Parts: sequence; structure tokens; C-alpha cells
Amino acid sequence: MEEESLKRRTELARPQVSAEEASAILSEHYGLSGEVVELGSQQDRNYRVDTAEARFVLKIARAEYARVELEAQNAALRHVGGKAGAPKVPSVVPSSAGEEIVAVTGGNEAYQVRLLTFLDGKPLTGRKHLAVESVAALGDTAGRLAVAMQDFDHPGLERELQWDLRRAGPVALHLLSAMTDGELRKRIAEAMVGAMRRLQPLMSQLRVQAIHQDVTDDNVVSRADGSGRLIPEGVIDFGDVMKGWVVAELAVSCTSLLHHADGDPFAILPAVDAFHAACPLTDAELKALWPLIVARAGVLVASSAQQLGIDPDNAYVRGNAAHEREIFNVAVSVPFELMDEAIHRAVGREETKTIPAMETRLLPDIDPEHVGIVDLSLLGPHLPADRWQYEDTEALLLQSAARAAGAAATRYGEYRLTETRLLQAQAPRTSALGVDLCLPGQTAVHAPFAGRVVERQGRLVLSDERLHLHLLGVDPADIGSDTIEAGTRIGTTFGDPSALGFMRVQLSTVADLDPPAFATAHQAEAWRRLCPSPAALLGFDCNAPLPDAAGLFERRRRHFARPQKNYYRKPPEIERGWKEHLFDVEGRAYLDMVNNVTIVGHGHPRLSAAIGRQWSLLNTNSRFHYAAVVEFCERLAGLAPEGLDTVFLVNSGSEANDLAIRLAWAASGARNMLSLLEAYHGWTVASDAVSTSIADNPEALTTRPGWVHPVVSPNTYRGPFRGAGSTGDYVATVSAKLSELDDKGQKLAGFISETVYGNAGGIPLPPGYLEAAYAMVRARGGVTIADEVQVGYGRLGHYFWGFEEQGVVPDIITVAKGMGNGHPLGAVITRREITEALEKEGYFFSSSGGSPVGCVVGMTVLDILHDEALQENARMVGDHLKARLQALTDRFPLVGAVHGMGLYLGVEFVRDRETLEPATEETAAICDRLLDLGVIMQPTGDHLNVLKIKPPLCLSRESADFFADMLAKVLEEGW
Repeated sequence: MEEESLKRRTELARPQVSAEEASAILSEHYGLSGEVVELGSQQDRNYRVDTAEARFVLKIARAEYARVELEAQNAALRHVGGKAGAPKVPSVVPSSAGEEIVAVTGGNEAYQVRLLTFLDGKPLTGRKHLAVESVAALGDTAGRLAVAMQDFDHPGLERELQWDLRRAGPVALHLLSAMTDGELRKRIAEAMVGAMRRLQPLMSQLRVQAIHQDVTDDNVVSRADGSGRLIPEGVIDFGDVMKGWVVAELAVSCTSLLHHADGDPFAILPAVDAFHAACPLTDAELKALWPLIVARAGVLVASSAQQLGIDPDNAYVRGNAAHEREIFNVAVSVPFELMDEAIHRAVGREETKTIPAMETRLLPDIDPEHVGIVDLSLLGPHLPADRWQYEDTEALLLQSAARAAGAAATRYGEYRLTETRLLQAQAPRTSALGVDLCLPGQTAVHAPFAGRVVERQGRLVLSDERLHLHLLGVDPADIGSDTIEAGTRIGTTFGDPSALGFMRVQLSTVADLDPPAFATAHQAEAWRRLCPSPAALLGFDCNAPLPDAAGLFERRRRHFARPQKNYYRKPPEIERGWKEHLFDVEGRAYLDMVNNVTIVGHGHPRLSAAIGRQWSLLNTNSRFHYAAVVEFCERLAGLAPEGLDTVFLVNSGSEANDLAIRLAWAASGARNMLSLLEAYHGWTVASDAVSTSIADNPEALTTRPGWVHPVVSPNTYRGPFRGAGSTGDYVATVSAKLSELDDKGQKLAGFISETVYGNAGGIPLPPGYLEAAYAMVRARGGVTIADEVQVGYGRLGHYFWGFEEQGVVPDIITVAKGMGNGHPLGAVITRREITEALEKEGYFFSSSGGSPVGCVVGMTVLDILHDEALQENARMVGDHLKARLQALTDRFPLVGAVHGMGLYLGVEFVRDRETLEPATEETAAICDRLLDLGVIMQPTGDHLNVLKIKPPLCLSRESADFFADMLAKVLEEGW
């Protein structure tokens, strides 16, 4: 009878109550009027009611629902509402007659009506991507609700619901019988059988109490944090409240997260950890969690299919069907055992596992002392330049090592650089779960333990009750029986004994699992517990040391001075680069969109060879006489406008700007310097003094020395004067500042500025601004300094120097960063009479500035810029990228403007395009999300609301498109 009743409940359609009828119910029974808007529901009819005073939710249930069940829902709301530490919940609003449940008849139907307060906030459903913080908050909310309901009881909790996971088996059986999609029905049935098989022995150990049973992304209300991320804080819709398994509360929440997971079931783990912290789970409950998630996913899909058959106009069910199918696909994409390991690890409950001792070696004829180990990791010596990306690299390296040693092997657990993939939104599978060997043909393969041998999908599998050995590349022996003893010869490697062949060895602790060859980094630990190292049966150490980026970061924090900041709260350990790509120690490739230091790209072989050769010859200081310093200075002078023919070589942009200020002082005989607000020029005492960016120094505006006179930032986007026609207004601010000095009888030493507003995000100066400012400065005997450290050297594409865009020639050019491609190298280019003014005060010397190695680096960078046409590439790819980014302004209001040119661009995010309120927190969160998608990006500007886009000039069009696509993905899906 109970099962028949449950079946009837699954077949009920929503009450047929229109919005007009709902308005009449409100007026008659509650004395309320207002706008009525339907909300989604599967078997109830819900309306949001907007009155002049407040918002409410009108809930209309069918008469078939026992009244005691609705009373239980009301009682649960009161109980949770009175609990300290519980999530927010709605309140029950009595009718004008004082009833909490009103019986209503409409046409030939009878209904039960309730009115609840409206809990303000947003559900999580509308966000495709949920941040870790949002996922954890959902788990925490569900956990705190479970705790709040531990001491709640009511007769109406004993219910027959299709969502009761204690009845998932029979419910699924009933729902599947009506499904017309045969393939989907088969997949759900198989998943349910696997889930039930694992749940059956655990059921008696699972705690039962009052639970909400529907704390999903749809049924929580969230507040937006400062970055716009949604953080759940309240729970609505107690329609499924019942007595059930405590762990089912978490299972329901986690299931709803799977369509936000981008295909990765591990995305639920922050919710598991947070729930467990609020409401600790037993070991049996932890083991039951993933089978319950799979069961819930199967029931969701089957239930929606049935409900649409009954109620085809139900837009709520139809709208949910696609993401419920996605939930199911993610739930069945991994083995139960893998998620069990991941769940236990997430809450710190990992079990110790040991591999039994082997009775004999797998390859007894191979001397373990003479096996060449091939290192395919990020720092492996066998992968110079771009060799890692060639398709046959692994095989060729194994063959080479085997010829030298007799046999060769890769390393277990190693994050192989050869398995990385460029421009991928998802991390590649790089962690090796087995060992590849290169051996002479006809090498004997023996069983290292007793067991049963089968051939399965091209591999030979030896199994006992605990362990399963998978062998690829083995020619099976005729052993006459599938059950053998340890030491039995089970096959040989393919090929002639004089030739070399390949073989893969892999262990698994799970029967009937064909383990993958590689795992992604974040899943690797769980997979390694299912696929342990084969070192014991091979007889030699084939295990790669595992990186520890977090431990390394902690060591950095202990000894690296805190003012020397790092990118990201949890930074990946980056140890290698190639062109516009960076690689972490787990083999993840990132597109580097911020590294203006590495102008010709990472790992350039031509530059590496030039540096190595010069180091082998000589490296000293510029007081010695050698050709490189002469040749490099000649080339720099040749790049500058006529008259700027004298060069200082230094080791950084800060040193270059510091020296330029000293030159201005010496040439003018004065000290007062003009600089621009929002600017950054370096970290030395003098270069920091003229830097006013509060993003770099929050005290910048109040700590400038008396000789520094900042003028209004000519920011044509958010400054006091907007647009290209603002030149005169901004020039007037310079004139006013100079007049102040004139009135005080103070002389001017000079004016320093970036020629494109780099630190503010690549904003061009208004037309004619520098021409007018330079004229006024020079009229007072001052020296003009063009800081080209960030924006010059071909980065703008359309110009080699930024000052060319303004049509001016400065007295001093400072340059650094890209001119050394990461090698410490900077320069000051000026006129001879200015340098001679400094000589009156003494000589200048920079220990490494102008060294032979530095000069060779500088000349090689210039050669590469020319030979690879990188300035032209910056123009073409930069223009294409800017157009892609500008198109985002039409789709996303957060994108306020796109600044810059060439490959110095800035995307400025604002919360309001009229007020230009900076979206600072959103920008930081967007950068974090981009990192997850394989893009290195950081904010800039005084408000840290601008993406600073300044990649290596070798950036390809494909890479530019990947960046634009990933930014669009973040803006569309959330962060």
C-alpha cells in the first residue's frame, strides 16, 4: 500500500490555479492585494505577492497532500526560526481568520493554501559558475540547518515522498518503467544498481532525523559579497521536510551543485568540508554520500521526464531538465571509489592503505640497477626549448635511454610536461598513474602475485582479491588456465629481441576499472590511492617526488620580506615558460597576459644561447673596455630621436628614473619636479618620490617630499575632464601648478611622466598634452623626462616610443623591463650636455649596468624584435584583441571601457557607467577566476579595477582570442 501511495504521489500535477484566482484568494482570506507573479515548482503552485507594504509567497498545494504534512512544514519554519546559528527561513503568515492553512475550493478541485513571508536574496541557480566560497557556504548552510533540526519532531514528518532517498530504489524503478528514452533509461538503471549496491550495507548505520531534504541552489537565498559572489544565508521551500537520513541533506545540496561544476565532480568538496565542519558525519555517512548523490541525480532525471509527460506545460520542470541531465552525466562520469577517496580526504578522514609485498618481480630478466629513468617533468633535463610539445618526444626519449642502459622507464606520479596542453580552460591530465617502459622485444613478463589472468580491451589484467595489475604492450603466454601462481610467465614484450618495444604497467585497487593513464592535478591524490605505484613489483624506484607549492610558499613567507608581494592568495608554483605561456610544476599551462618584462617571450632559445656564450667568455663591469657596451650604446642611440645620443646603462627602471631625476637636477640647477597623479615610476627614493599611485603606496598622496609637485592626472576616462577635447583643461592644471612655483620664486628642475598612462591601464594622454606641457617646462629651464619603462620599446605597436604618439621629443628617455627580457637591464638616453652637467657633481657607476652579458642580452632582444617583427605583431594582434575586448562592452555592463593600443591594453570595470564607481572587488575575483581557466591576469590603477594587459609581444592571434574568450566566459558565467 505504501508503495502504491508513493507512486500516486509521483503522478500528481500542479494545482490548476491561475494568477487571477490566486489574487482572489489573497483578497478573500488575507485581505491583501498586489502584483502576483508565478514562481516555479514541480507539484505545487507558488506565487510571489508584491503588496505596498511587503512581499509574500502564496503556496497552493493539492488536497491529496495530508494536512498534517503542511502543519509539519509550518512547525519546522517556527522551530528553525527560533534557533541561534540557524540559517534564515521564512515565517508563516496567518489568514484574516487566524488560520495557518486555508482550505480553498476552485471549480471541481480542492486546495490547501498558506502564506509565507518573502525571504529576500538571490538563488544560486542563475550562476553557471559558483566560486569555492559560494559552494562552501551552501554546504555550511545545509549543515547548520541539519543541526537546527536535530531536536525537531512532528507527526507530519512521516511522509511518502519520491525525494526520500531511503526509497530511491523503488522510486527509480517506478519512474524508469514509464521512460521512453531507452538509452537514458539503461544508463540510469545501471547507475542506480551501482548506488544501491554500495548503500545497502550502510543503511542501518545512517542516522535519521528531521531534514529539509531540498537545500539546493534553487532553494537558498544569498547575499552578494563585495565581489558580487553569492553567499547563501537563508533557506526557503520546506515542502519536502521529512524524517530522513542526515547525510541525505548534504547529498541533495551536492547534487544541485553538479550543473555548476563545469564537468568536475570534485567541485562539491568545499561543500562537503563545510557541512562536515557544521554537522560532523560518521564514516558510514561519508561512504554513503556519493552513492546517494548518484541516486538523487538518477531520480531527478527520471522524475522530470515523467512530470513533463503528465504536465507538459510546466515551464519550471522543462527549464530544469537540461541541467538535471548535466547533473546526472557528471555524477556518473567517475568511479564511486574515486569520489569516496576524495570525500574522505576533503574532511581529513583518509584511511591508510598499503600494497602487499610482491612474491617476485614482474620483469625478472631486467636488472633493476640498469634501468634508465626518463625525467619528463617541468624541470627535466631531456626537454629543452619546445621539445615537450612534440608528439613523439616521450617515445624517443625512452628509446634513447633504453639504448644506453638496456631498459628505460618513466616515473610514477610525475606531472609530465609532455602531457600539458596550451590554451585550455580546464587543467590537462598530467599526473602519471602508471609507468611506461622501453624494453628489448621478447622480454619475459612474470606474475608478481598469484591471481586470475584475463584479457580486457587490449590489456592483460592479473587480479587477486585486493590488487589488479594492468599491462599494455604484452603478448600473452598460453598458460592453460586463468588462475596462476606467483612467478608464472604470463607473456613477453612484443618485437624482436634486437629491437626495442614499449610496455605500460599500472596497478588498481578497484575491480572492473580500466584506470586512466593520467589524472588532473587536483584529482591526482585520490586517483593515486586507487592506482598505487608499481615500484614494488618492478624492483626499482620509479616514483617521482611530488611538488609542494604550498609548503614552498610557506618557506618563502618565512624569509622573503613581506613588502615584496606575490600574485594570488594561493599562487601556483611557476618554474618554466615558453613564448607567451607559463607552466606550473603540475604541468598546467597558463597564458601570460601581464608579463611586460619578458617582451620577446619566455625561454627564447636565441637569447639563452647568447647569454650562455657570453657568460662563458666574460662578465664584468663597464669600467673595463670591451666591444659589447660600445655596440649596444650605439644601437640605443640610433633608436632615439636625433640629438639624444648619449646613454647610461643601469639595471632597472627604478634606477633609470632615479638617475633621470638626478640629471634634471644637475642640468637645471633646481630641485622641483612635476609629476602626474596616479603615476608609478619606481622604488628608489627619488623614483618613489615622484610616484603617486595609491595602489602601489596607500600613503603616496600625503608623503611626497616638498620638491615633488603632482599635477592632475590627464585621465580622459575618469578624470575631472573627459574625452579627447579635454586637452586644454588638463594643460591648464599644469600651467596653474607652474604658476604656483613662479609666484613663490622657485625654479623648476623638470617634468617626468609616462607617455601613455600605463599604471592607470594604458590610457592615452589627450592630444597635444605633452607638447604644451613640455613647452611650459622648458620655458622655465626644466628638463622633460619620458618614462618609457612600461609603454615603450615597440609595445604600443603603432609606435616604438610612446612619446611618438604625442608628436614630441623629450630631453631624457628612460627604459628598462622589456629591453632585457627579464635580465636586469635599463637605460637612460639623453643629450651629451645633460650628462656632462652630472659629471660636475662626480662620476656615475652601476655595478651590473652595461656588463658584457647585459649588453649582449640587450642587443639580442633588439635583434629578435626586428627579425621576428614583434612590433608589427603587437600592432596587428593588439588591434585584433582590442576589438574583441571592446565588443564585450555591448554585452556586459561591468565593462566600462577598453584603453590603450598595441599590446598595452586595459579593461576597466565599473559598477555604474554614469558614476564610474570602480568594481575593485569584482576585478580581483575575475582575475582569480581567469587563473582557474589558465590565464595569468592582474589588476592595476589607483582603484585596482583595470586589467593590465601587457603580454609578451610574441602573443599569437590564437592566444589573444583565447584570452578574450575566457574573459567573456567569466563575465557570462560568474566568478
